[in-house]
Amino acid sequence: MKKTSLLVLAFMLALPLAAQSTGNNEDGKAIDKEKLETKDYLPEVHGTIRSKYEYQTGMGAGRFEVRNARVSITGNILPIVAYKAEIDLSDEGQIKMLDAYARIFPTKGLTVTAGQMRVPFTIDAHRSPHQQYFANRSFIAKQVGNVRDVGLTLGYTLPTDLPIILEGGLYNGTGLTNQKVWHKEVNYSGKAQFLFTKGLNLTLSVQGIQPEEVWMRSYDAGMYYETNRFHIEAEYLYKQYSDNAFKDVHAVDAFVNYDLPLRKVFNKMSFLVRYDMMTDQSDGKTRDEETNTLAITDYKRHRLTGGLTFSLSKAFRTDLRLNYEKYFYPEGSIAKESEQDKIVLELMVRF
Repeated sequence: MKKTSLLVLAFMLALPLAAQSTGNNEDGKAIDKEKLETKDYLPEVHGTIRSKYEYQTGMGAGRFEVRNARVSITGNILPIVAYKAEIDLSDEGQIKMLDAYARIFPTKGLTVTAGQMRVPFTIDAHRSPHQQYFANRSFIAKQVGNVRDVGLTLGYTLPTDLPIILEGGLYNGTGLTNQKVWHKEVNYSGKAQFLFTKGLNLTLSVQGIQPEEVWMRSYDAGMYYETNRFHIEAEYLYKQYSDNAFKDVHAVDAFVNYDLPLRKVFNKMSFLVRYDMMTDQSDGKTRDEETNTLAITDYKRHRLTGGLTFSLSKAFRTDLRLNYEKYFYPEGSIAKESEQDKIVLELMVRF
């Protein structure tokens, strides 16, 4: 494992050697050196509010919930230095510090990010709440590939005709609230995006995390294609556990979104359908008390989701979502209360 970490670190350190000398801003765009004197470095404040009502058809019961109440501050304090701090005031009723990092742009196309962040891995797990297409995240984004950690990430956009974006990093692996632990091993994550043509994206990712003594290594491949009205996406994730501590995990997420322009009240209406699935998974920490082996924390299941979204803008700004989720569990699987057939009505506002 030490060799793998050293290889990832060597790759990250080699990126600046290929870069060209200039600066970038927080969005990765090149900075015009002649206009630095007029640039405004005041911070920008953004927020996302997601309120929803869920009705579980099997129980005949419902609940209201504030899924997210995120507030973030971003900005540039120097032409090549940026920052972000984001907190969720109500992540299902809990306050959580999410992002807290500094970012520098030493040369054109290169970013260095240090702090607390979502690690570069998968397509769907990397989406912020206001960028999600459905009221509830896919299994890849929520259970299988959802990792936020403290560490260092390097990103580099290759200066080629075919845009290629590389990201890689090393991280503690002990979560966001346990940062004082010393580590002999570090977690790693890497991601490559290939932008073949306008609207077509291929993303390949690899990740290694060690919650306790068992290493979990994941590999992900995803692709999406979008036009003015369609967004078509498919993603597959494969996870292995060291020393055969748990059986391999497979997860799939595939969906189609079609936008119908409207002229009155709403800007558009979107029709969505999604299929996602996952096999039995362990979080690498929970153990069976009798056998002391890794226990199942998420049982195998399939899900079909259909939905309508009414938007007041073309981008993800103010969306009213109506989803229906249908779950399919094989015999022997245990369904959590929140992972059963339900109707979801959500209002999302981004400012």
